[in-house]
Amino acid sequence: MAFAELLGLVGDRGRFQTLQIITLLLPSVLVPSHLLLENFTAASPGHRCWAPTLDNSSSRVLSNLSLEALLNVSIPPGPHGVPQTCRRFQRPQWQLLDPNTPAANWSEAATEPCVDGWVYDHSTFTSTTVTQWNLVCQFEHLKPLGQSIYMVGILLGSTVWGLLSDRFGRKLPLSWCCLQMALSSTSAIFAPSFLVYCGLRFLDAFALAGVIMVSTTLMVEWTTTPRRTVAVAILGCTYSTGQMALGGLAFALRDWRVLQLTTAVPFFAIFLASWWLPESARWLITMGKSDRALQELKKVARINGHKEAYKTLTIEVLTSSMQEELASAQTSLSVLDLFRLPVLRRRISGLVVVTFSLTFAYYGLVLDLQNLGSDIFLLQVLFGVVDFLGRAATPLLLKVFGRRLTLASTNSLAGVSILANVLVPQDLQLLRLVLAVLGKGCFGMSLTCYALYRMELFPTSLRMTAEGLLFTASRLGGVMGPLIKMTRQTLPLLPPLSYGVMPIASSFLLLLVPETQGLPLPDTVQSLERQKKPKPAGGDQQEVVSTDSTRL
Repeated sequence: MAFAELLGLVGDRGRFQTLQIITLLLPSVLVPSHLLLENFTAASPGHRCWAPTLDNSSSRVLSNLSLEALLNVSIPPGPHGVPQTCRRFQRPQWQLLDPNTPAANWSEAATEPCVDGWVYDHSTFTSTTVTQWNLVCQFEHLKPLGQSIYMVGILLGSTVWGLLSDRFGRKLPLSWCCLQMALSSTSAIFAPSFLVYCGLRFLDAFALAGVIMVSTTLMVEWTTTPRRTVAVAILGCTYSTGQMALGGLAFALRDWRVLQLTTAVPFFAIFLASWWLPESARWLITMGKSDRALQELKKVARINGHKEAYKTLTIEVLTSSMQEELASAQTSLSVLDLFRLPVLRRRISGLVVVTFSLTFAYYGLVLDLQNLGSDIFLLQVLFGVVDFLGRAATPLLLKVFGRRLTLASTNSLAGVSILANVLVPQDLQLLRLVLAVLGKGCFGMSLTCYALYRMELFPTSLRMTAEGLLFTASRLGGVMGPLIKMTRQTLPLLPPLSYGVMPIASSFLLLLVPETQGLPLPDTVQSLERQKKPKPAGGDQQEVVSTDSTRL
């Protein structure tokens, strides 16, 4: 409201907005490369046990037999006639070379686990973390465990950065997180063990949470209501572009260390570029730092070429325009106020469940590409394309149906797509792919709508605190998503049923959350309480008219 007038005075669409969006889109386009990196760096290639008769070159020469024959006598066949991946014969079964030998004869032979290691198929990837640390067979559970550790990093990071951003501002945490991501992700390629690698990925995830949260918040807090939807949609489309780019990068770079390094190094440059960004003037005002807020507003006016505003904007003008916000700075708020104040309790309670179920199903889908199709590079690009189209269409859906209905319907449709895939046989790969891509597109629209919706539901003084709590709930869903796949061997239907049912069920909780379409971004709890009262006709246009008239 009042801040929108100040923003219109210094320029709400100009060179500053363009430079800010470009700067914030740089880390955003690389976020999927870190978040979904293990679809490729931790891909599980075809493998079998190392066998002396088969893989010892001197033994193979002396035997004077073909590789296929040596494979038959060294590795027992699996259910579909292919060699088993985790067992080998204790001794070569030479009798199997006789074509008249009964097929059941080998079943009586003693087998053993892969005591001497594994041989991997390097036709798709020259190296992955799975081949680096042998995360197969009895160690197969370590792969989803590593993914869950990464999600725990995002979970804890979202809590910490949410609190720190409300205490120390938006700019400093963003710059630090970019530097931490660059250092930890680069160091991961030198990890001597899987445990150290998981620790470094944890630090990367911890900082990633800050980049996602702070960049979105900083963009929204410098944007007026009419342009907020488009700004968040552009940010979402950037994430989608990053998903497509990841598929192309992984196709070109088949070694996990090279791919990891390629996605890490740009964050050193982003760290340097982030220092020019102004601090959020909204946050500065709500914290009672009027002098610094005035400096940042004048900086924006100078960048946008509004010379008159640069001269006429004074501390008296700012104080008179933001009296309520400055008064609220005297009141100290904490995370408990999200549950203590009635106007916030319903909002945070409903969104916690919605965000948990959304990310639970989303990461269960996108971190399991190898189970959805044989060409994971193409699948990653397709996911990015449909995600881009869905996010680009979201502003139109939001304009027609509003925030609440759009989020509930796309969330439910994504769950239905996952449930439908349960009924499709494995041999109908094309249909399974179509349903998976449809679900991914719906999730893209849900996430774009959710990114905007949650910002509009909480005041500036508690926005990052609420953001941190919601991010914690979402990353708890992200942790549980990969972990539940560990039950696939004993309860194969549990993961897909969970991924489908939870988004549908949680959509009904959105009835607890009010619609925010057309409402200005709230700065105080008092402004939220006034939003509950009936608005006069044309109230939604007041901000647009006042900012445009000031700008002209």
